[in-house]
Amino acid sequence: MALIDDVLPVFTFRERHALPIRAPDGAIMQCVSRYRARHDPLVRLAITMREKPARLLGLSQRRMLDLDDFTLLGRVGDREVVMGLTGAFWRLDYGLLDIASRADFMACQRTDVCRLAMGFAVEPAHAGHSLLVTETRVFCPTSAMRRRFAPYWYLIRPVSGLIRRRMLAAIRKQAEHPAR
Repeated sequence: MALIDDVLPVFTFRERHALPIRAPDGAIMQCVSRYRARHDPLVRLAITMREKPARLLGLSQRRMLDLDDFTLLGRVGDREVVMGLTGAFWRLDYGLLDIASRADFMACQRTDVCRLAMGFAVEPAHAGHSLLVTETRVFCPTSAMRRRFAPYWYLIRPVSGLIRRRMLAAIRKQAEHPAR
């Protein structure tokens, strides 16, 4: 069973992207661990635009949302890692809750927030290649939360897809050419 299936087996929304990479699994997962959105100018711009209204209205003074804000929910060697967030993501400030551990994430029974799990898995592919898969799942605990989250999801989905594809491309570039 995949780790993400264990962490968030029931979900309301899902996004999945994959890219073949010619590098050892360990190198790929190292690059996943080092990836930061702030290093990609286009991704940084997209997140900055998403967060600008909250900053202008004085609702947020936090640094740009990045992978450092996710809680590690589990890792299986060089094969899979899953991170999570809990919040009201449609709010200007994301409505994030402090989730310290996988147990906290799994135990969250609040009906006014959604849980998001983002995983990276390295799967075998054809000769010399692995397939790096990223999957994002969002669980909305009530139909009211689904109705609150759905417009946001459909609005950000194209940009989220672009971010995920650029993330995979950056990881591939770094894994295949580590000296650069």
